[in-house]
Amino acid sequence: MDYIIGQTPRPAGSAPAGSPPIAGGRPDPVMEGTQNTFMHDVVDASRDMPVLVDFWATWCKPCMQLTPVLEKVVRAAGGRVRLVKVDVDANRALAQQLTQIGLPLQSIPLVAAFWQGQILDLFQGAKSESEVRRFVENVLKSAGGALPAADLVDAARKEMEEGRAEAAASLFSQVLEIEPENPAAWGGLARALIEMGDEEGAETALNDAPESIANHAEITGAKAALELKHEGRKAAEEAEEIRARITANPKDYAARFELAAALNAAGRRAEAADELLTIMKEDRQWNDDGARKQLIRLFEAWGQTDPDTVAARRRMSSLLFS
Repeated sequence: MDYIIGQTPRPAGSAPAGSPPIAGGRPDPVMEGTQNTFMHDVVDASRDMPVLVDFWATWCKPCMQLTPVLEKVVRAAGGRVRLVKVDVDANRALAQQLTQIGLPLQSIPLVAAFWQGQILDLFQGAKSESEVRRFVENVLKSAGGALPAADLVDAARKEMEEGRAEAAASLFSQVLEIEPENPAAWGGLARALIEMGDEEGAETALNDAPESIANHAEITGAKAALELKHEGRKAAEEAEEIRARITANPKDYAARFELAAALNAAGRRAEAADELLTIMKEDRQWNDDGARKQLIRLFEAWGQTDPDTVAARRRMSSLLFS
């Protein structure tokens, strides 16, 4: 990119035009770009942080839809990425030169991500906020970073792992203030509330999650966890009677099935899986393969990468393929 036009640097210490400070005193990461400042604002700046370039024009309706979404996502990134908006009509020489090196500027809007002086990724056409956010997340990941919301989600999950559900709920709530359509935060908040014993609050959270993410695995997994919690409480109240039934008749698979629900509700996941795997081992066809189906529900509720899920799935596979 060293040969590109626009190599006249801005005066030392000067801020890009149209970039007043935002809340918190940080410079606004959204700015207007021109062919005279492109080298400084995009290519050189991308050596310190990823820079998105929004190529647009006043006559382009999809551009008018996309630009506000880009601005919102970039500002929410807390200074980890910059957005430079370039009007291709007002900067024809730049547009022509970038077209010659392969950018498809014949069709706008086009957003190109620059990193370390090179084009890292791009997309064309108007996108939804969630699609733009995923694009920015992938760009930051490639550059060795992450969105602030991703950091908060990671911190919240660690709090959950260490048994601090209330702290996790607070962090997940902070994520939702930044990204109201973040499925990991909605699902995590519901799971934290379940751990806190606030099942009504968990149900409310899941009902409040935006319809656009209702079928996301994070949401459906949390719903499965809540349903299993309800089922398990009822079974837990009858646990002594259930164990007596199994003692009297080890092949009372209905009792083992109920005991698995009670054990799961008590957080004894490995033991819950043991009961279901016992049913599978002794009578695979019981209740129309009900034990395997219930294990699949547990895996969804626990999370597909949870250590208990991984261990039980491995045992289930050995039974199915032995």
